[in-house]
Amino acid sequence: MAKVLVVYVSTTGNTEKMANAIADAAKGAGADVTLKTVGEASVGELAGYDVVAFGSPAMGAEVLEEAEMEPFFSEAEGKISGKKVAVFGSYDWGDGEWLRTWEQRCKDAGAEVIATVKAHLEPDDDALAECREFGAKLV
Repeated sequence: MAKVLVVYVSTTGNTEKMANAIADAAKGAGADVTLKTVGEASVGELAGYDVVAFGSPAMGAEVLEEAEMEPFFSEAEGKISGKKVAVFGSYDWGDGEWLRTWEQRCKDAGAEVIATVKAHLEPDDDALAECREFGAKLV
């Protein structure tokens, strides 16, 4: 059974809705899933998981949430080489550049990116369906 960590930050609740849909789908597909906010997680625990899904809304000029996720992920970059990872989040403007940049950072750190999903503002039924497909891919 795959051990999956879904770690996220959500400023308006949109990314949290995505994280819950992803975690539920991964559980439904047979994974042992831990769901945590970035404030509850530690970089040291990443080693105990087969797959890590990181979630963050786009902030500012399409960057990761800066108060918690950016510092957490900057530290995590040194720990994800060879690990399967996925990235997800919601955005308001732009075209999802922050997610492409984040995916590239994962690859540059030596991780295998297995899935990405984004939602414009509050995830609608289609976006939540994508999140469930995303969650199933984590297993």
